[in-house]
Amino acid sequence: MRMGKKKQPTYRVVAADSRKARNGRFIEIVGTYNPRQEPSHIQIDNERVLHWLRNGAQPSERVQKLLVISGAWADFTGQAAGAGESGTEDSEEAEDGKT
Repeated sequence: MRMGKKKQPTYRVVAADSRKARNGRFIEIVGTYNPRQEPSHIQIDNERVLHWLRNGAQPSERVQKLLVISGAWADFTGQAAGAGESGTEDSEEAEDGKT
């Protein structure tokens, strides 16, 4: 949800019902994002984000990128914080080659 003055955006990361309007009523604020600071300020409550993701919430593309930065996405998917998708594929191929 966009907030702030004209030409000075700040954003709320919210859990919202998909049946409501995009900028309409939301269920809970789970974080904030300020892209104008250097570096960008991201504050996410990872515990609440994990709760909503485990209950079926679908993040938008931009929110998913913020969750990757905060580490909540890695906790949700079960990956190590620094490991990428290609790292897991390499380890699976190495295991297949040993047997």
